[in-house]
Amino acid sequence: MTEAYSDFAAVYDNLMDNIPYDDWFKYLHGLLTDYDIKSGIVAELGCGTGTITELMSASGYDMIGIDNSESMLDIANSKKEKNNSSSLYLCQDMREFELYGTVSACISICDSINYITDENELLTVFKLVNNYLDPNGLFIFDFNTRHYYKDVVADATIAEDRDDISFIWDNFYDEENDINELSLSLFIKERKSDYFSNETLQSEIKENDNLYRKYEELHLQRGYTLSEIKYLIEKSGLKYIKAYNAFTKNPADESCERIYVIAQEHGKPNGIV
Repeated sequence: MTEAYSDFAAVYDNLMDNIPYDDWFKYLHGLLTDYDIKSGIVAELGCGTGTITELMSASGYDMIGIDNSESMLDIANSKKEKNNSSSLYLCQDMREFELYGTVSACISICDSINYITDENELLTVFKLVNNYLDPNGLFIFDFNTRHYYKDVVADATIAEDRDDISFIWDNFYDEENDINELSLSLFIKERKSDYFSNETLQSEIKENDNLYRKYEELHLQRGYTLSEIKYLIEKSGLKYIKAYNAFTKNPADESCERIYVIAQEHGKPNGIV
């Protein structure tokens, strides 16, 4: 199996077309404006193909998109060119990301935080965020809860068959380590330009124009509780503000499946960035 979001990157947007990104953006934008962050530099951790990054850029923010998948960032940069935006995309691991200065806010959505499966590494991410935020700057992120992985999708198989793309997504929840294993099998229809140009295969193409190539990826995500997230936020130097049940203003608790957390910069331990 290949690393997460390598082969998947090319078809990610097609398979995620059921996600209401415009609504997600409006919710996120609303949370930022609640704290009077209506402009300025915003960094997105785990930006993927840049859909949210570009929506944020179009609304007036100076965006920095950070992701460790070159394949995903290739697509993000294509969107940047199409939109003629000023977004800056950096291929960096969020566990050791570097910026040239501070930012008004950091955001991270689509459960990117869950891909940090070690508590100490997540603590490092939170410390870096605090370090690169302006004084009283905001950190807004979402995460899937332990309840979601353990009780909702554990051992579930999700499959979908489309004309050019099919996938099988098998979930296995390791309760001992709180890790959800997502084994993804992709079946992508080959374009004729992808085939080898030899007579035997060309003959096969003429007889059967429905050849698919299989790709496999393994995604590992950790299920966190809200209490664990609160503890790591406070330990990192950030100030915990509040948490909402995703896409609402209702207070979050351990029964939620996805939670949005708002934290705030609370001083630099060494006084420097």
